Amino acid sequence: MQAKITNLLFLCTQNSARSIMAECILNELGAGRFRAYSAGSHPAGRVNPDALDLLEGLGHPTDSLGSKSWDVFAEAGTPEMDVVITVCDRAAGETCPLWPGRPVGAHWPLPDPAAVEGGAAERAAAFAAVYQAIAARVEALVALPVETLDDPEALRRRLAEIGATGP
Repeated sequence: MQAKITNLLFLCTQNSARSIMAECILNELGAGRFRAYSAGSHPAGRVNPDALDLLEGLGHPTDSLGSKSWDVFAEAGTPEMDVVITVCDRAAGETCPLWPGRPVGAHWPLPDPAAVEGGAAERAAAFAAVYQAIAARVEALVALPVETLDDPEALRRRLAEIGATGP
């Protein structure tokens, strides 16, 4: 019997860095149990080049990554989400579309590495720090037992705990 795949949508305002990195990391670490997607309330229309450089440098596939509107996932025929996680405070404060089904919501606040000013080294360090914070949270998510994923209230509590871990 094939295990149920948990669909998870990561949201950020521009869908160009944090949510993209989270999608990429979860699709790798959670393969077979999770399917991650990402979107933004006001998508940039492109993935941040520093995020792409970091992901590609770490061996992640990036061909399928793209900045898109969260409205895409509220349309008929799109995958029904089990979990929706905001990764930036601005997106967390916005009114989200009505998602099909009843996804569990959570907020994992992360600093915006794209907002870091300075040279290439400073930007690379900011992206690496956020990547590490996301990876640690995703590892904790992937380690959750199946019974937690099947219990919406238990999952909501665990996601909040994971999101409270600081970057």
